[in-house]
Amino acid sequence: MAYPAMSGYGTTAGDDPLQTAVWRLRSRACWADAAALLEPRTASAALQRASLLVERCLYTEQGWAEAEDALRTAEALAQSDDERGAAACERGQLAYASTLLAVRDRADEARAALGRAAALIAPGAPGRALLDFRRGLLAENLARSPQSARAAYRRAHAGATAHDDPLLLSFTWRHLAGLALREGELAEARHGFAESLRIREELGYLVGTAPALASLADAESEPEASRLRAEAGRLFRLLGGVPTWLAGQLAPPAATA
Repeated sequence: MAYPAMSGYGTTAGDDPLQTAVWRLRSRACWADAAALLEPRTASAALQRASLLVERCLYTEQGWAEAEDALRTAEALAQSDDERGAAACERGQLAYASTLLAVRDRADEARAALGRAAALIAPGAPGRALLDFRRGLLAENLARSPQSARAAYRRAHAGATAHDDPLLLSFTWRHLAGLALREGELAEARHGFAESLRIREELGYLVGTAPALASLADAESEPEASRLRAEAGRLFRLLGGVPTWLAGQLAPPAATA
């Protein structure tokens, strides 16, 4: 069972042409177009389609009903524990996004869904790293527990390394670096943010490059910080203001009287 929310679908030479097309659209913030290429006739295809639409919600704050419909289809088609666990992981992510973006408080649903996924996805399975990462997100941003988040991110980082998932590594590098920056560990933060940016540029993950640039800017001094933010702003505008939550980070500081 593949876990299309991260790497391995269209990101490398020799991949299936359909998956390459899906990846190119996804990486350019065209999630609906990417999802339209997939016929949800199998559990794998339905899960991939749902994951694309869940990701669109997190990046655009739109498309919640479509993501719910796609997720219900994926849940209905899931037969194995692995498939059911992957669907639960996506449901947890959708509920997390809804809570984080203040659309609707679904924190309890997010925790329950990821707990269910943990019971279904075997330790060491490819999908476990993604699950660990998402549990880290809940710990960091909903439970406000940086220690628990760091432990989860490190497990996810090790799993992504073991299963050669560079896109997930770009996320774990970035979030571990964010925790380091919060603690004043500038060198560690710069290294993590730089690794995240490098991987995303190499993969052509355009929609994730602006956030990576902005994060690295937070750990750099001037004039490099301003250069990085300017480049992030250019990409942000190029993609039509996606991800929406980056707008505040890129806004110029308020003038002081």
